[in-house]
Amino acid sequence: MFSKKARNIALLAVITALLAAIGYWNVSPESFLEKPVAQVDESAIDYYAINAHSVQFMPDGKLQYEMTADKVEHLRASEVTLLTTPDLHMYRGTEYPWHVQSARAEVNPDGTEVELIENVRVQRIDEKQRELVVTSSRMTVFPQKQYAQTEQAVRIDGAGGTTTGKGMKAYLKEGKMDLLSNVRGQYEAR
Repeated sequence: MFSKKARNIALLAVITALLAAIGYWNVSPESFLEKPVAQVDESAIDYYAINAHSVQFMPDGKLQYEMTADKVEHLRASEVTLLTTPDLHMYRGTEYPWHVQSARAEVNPDGTEVELIENVRVQRIDEKQRELVVTSSRMTVFPQKQYAQTEQAVRIDGAGGTTTGKGMKAYLKEGKMDLLSNVRGQYEAR
């Protein structure tokens, strides 16, 4: 009886050891390593719109801006919005809007910063029907602050002349623009 019991225990021990060995060989060492983080495609678009049109009002009900774009694409990873040929009228509650256009634009996730890229044109006609046109190759606009800036070459046409310079800070609410360097002006004598 002792020998039969010992045989059963030995057989059970061998089966247990065999199962443990098979389980050990089935587990690869890689399974204990940290899993690599899934690669996120930075350019993956999670939604888009063609011929987009957006209107936003101020808290008092006055028109803040009206924007159209041929195409709007939202990047999933960075939450940045890409605009193709944006056309923006910034009213700021007044009847004389700033008209902003460019070939492309990038809007940060919370909409506080808009990077205008290629063929940037900012235009305004005031209450006396005087036109002011600012052109550059690139410009950053901060819509809530009504402020724009660039480090690129700038051309300002208006008030009977043309002014050029490199770099600009524009305070849109006040209608004030500071050119930062290499400023040149050409004015018509009256």
